Amino acid sequence: MLYLLASCIALLLGPIFYRFFSTENGLQKGLDGFIFVSLGGLVLLHILPELLEHGGFLAIIFVIIGIWGPTASEKLFHRYSEVTHNLTLTLGIAGLLLHTITDGGAMVLAQQDDTSILLALGIILHRLPVGLAIWWLVKPQVGSRWAMAVLAAMMVLTGVGYFAGEQMLTQLSLDNTVYLQAFVTGSILHVVLHQPHDHHSPEQSSSQHPEKHEYHAGIGSLLGIGLLFLLLMFDSGGHEHHHHDHSTEQLVDWVTTLAPVLLLSYAVAGLRFKFGLSPQSSHLGKRWLQRLAGPEALIITALLLGPLVALFQIISLLVIGVLLSYSRVEPTDPHLSIPESPLRFGFAHIIDRSAPWIILSLVLANLIGHPSVPLENPITQVIVLMVLFLPMRFCNLGGAVLALSLAYSGWSMPAVMLALIAAPIFNLAQLKLMTWVQRALVIGLIITCLAFTAMFQPQWHSVLTIPEPISIVSIVILAGLFAASLLRLGPRKFMARIMLLKDKAHAHSHSHGEHKH
Repeated sequence: MLYLLASCIALLLGPIFYRFFSTENGLQKGLDGFIFVSLGGLVLLHILPELLEHGGFLAIIFVIIGIWGPTASEKLFHRYSEVTHNLTLTLGIAGLLLHTITDGGAMVLAQQDDTSILLALGIILHRLPVGLAIWWLVKPQVGSRWAMAVLAAMMVLTGVGYFAGEQMLTQLSLDNTVYLQAFVTGSILHVVLHQPHDHHSPEQSSSQHPEKHEYHAGIGSLLGIGLLFLLLMFDSGGHEHHHHDHSTEQLVDWVTTLAPVLLLSYAVAGLRFKFGLSPQSSHLGKRWLQRLAGPEALIITALLLGPLVALFQIISLLVIGVLLSYSRVEPTDPHLSIPESPLRFGFAHIIDRSAPWIILSLVLANLIGHPSVPLENPITQVIVLMVLFLPMRFCNLGGAVLALSLAYSGWSMPAVMLALIAAPIFNLAQLKLMTWVQRALVIGLIITCLAFTAMFQPQWHSVLTIPEPISIVSIVILAGLFAASLLRLGPRKFMARIMLLKDKAHAHSHSHGEHKH
């Protein structure tokens, strides 16, 4: 009973925090950063693995529909975009309400003698961002009375889940409602990604120390990351959540392996910049070399997947790069401004551009490499990756990290090679800059490279073993560099490349019915 009371109090803390933080624009930015990271991370690291456990690959399809469906509807039916957005908001809140019932049921499990108290603490802690998010989403749209009504409903439903008989919990179990929950989970992500309201005009926000306000947003997002870290620690305390534990352990293993090599890659990026290999080079071939390989991305492949895989990657990228240079195709998403210092180029500029993709690659591989997602056929794996790459503009380091994570998840070599050679170019933005003949040639070359990989089946293996103390120090340094990037840009600008948004905040589009893409 004490756990139930504590979880309801955690929900009620939301309005208090909101009132305290929404008095000044900078603090409000911090609140936005906190919710953006904590609620988004909660969905990606806590809810989605659970959905995959029960619904398999089809659950991901429903999540994607939930994320992109409202955006597509708003573009198709521009006049009714506000109605669409409000409907999405309602669905997202309904999803959180549904999840609340399962929280109540989980607290009954947490009270059993053989269950760790950490499970209950995890449930209570993750109610903080949920309560805050409800107030943040609902109050500006329909007022504080409705926001309080939603919070009251959440508390009632928690009680229902806590006191309900096993029969009701069985009816509402994930096995029975997994696809509905996957769809509304996508709706939650859509609402979090596209900030639904705007307290201040764009002019006001941009004129009053925007850097300071982005710094506040960055601090808020770092606090959100801290909360997520606590949740992951607590999550592994309950034996009922063993799949989360496995998922978390896998991520930790990847990061431990990757961190020292990533730092080396960033150092090499600074070094090649010092010796004149700049993204603003007048030579098209050099620009394509940097887009496709860096060459710092080759270090990840060579050291963590082996020289043979790196050789296949180099030959494939060389052929594709020569074709693109000869055809005079320009790389998309050029570097508009770059620092003069090689150190700042390698450890600030390149990190700003690659960090979101590296994080996304680890999360993606953790999801699609999940044991519950039956993607064992190499052709199916390749098709899934191609569909995944189309709406995105991966950088070469993101592609290398994705390839590494997929290899460690047991995916086929053609799928791993596809991530290594096609991630930076196989996207709609880049394909639009090509003629039909150029597109056909590039796709044909990619398929040929994959066919050779399937024929020769180069085996991957890590060529170095790094002592644990060095890995831990590397993780701390890398976390500091990523945190500095988050503070510089703010969470929304940090993630803007992944979401295919301009650097201008997409936040204002919903409130004014304008879509500036």
